[in-house]
Amino acid sequence: MSNIYTAGLNNVGSYQVSGIPYLSGGIDATGGGGASLVFPSITRWITITNSGSADLLYGYSANGAAGSNVGVVLPNSTTPRLEVKVTELYMAGGTAGGVYVAAGLTSLPVSRINNISLSGTNWSGSVGVG
Repeated sequence: MSNIYTAGLNNVGSYQVSGIPYLSGGIDATGGGGASLVFPSITRWITITNSGSADLLYGYSANGAAGSNVGVVLPNSTTPRLEVKVTELYMAGGTAGGVYVAAGLTSLPVSRINNISLSGTNWSGSVGVG
């Protein structure tokens, strides 16, 4: 019997190397349900730019973006580099087509964040994480 070992969520090397580039722009988060991004792998870091004239709310789950565990990007500004391990980003508000997201991705698969009982594959807004 052989054991198969692979890098996991706490693998330091996966976060020490440069991230795989990910860019998304012209996002419209003004609709009733806002907007969401599902990253192809776990992020190393993200930045969110709000080029619009209204506040943009963001969270790491649908509950987080709509609840009290929410971040705010002011009009015409960009977040600092957020060093977060997430697989999804939820946004609401801003100005139509005025949201841009840049991220550095790890090579770790989405399945490494194992919160199936909480919200699927991402962090739950109900446990203090937007």
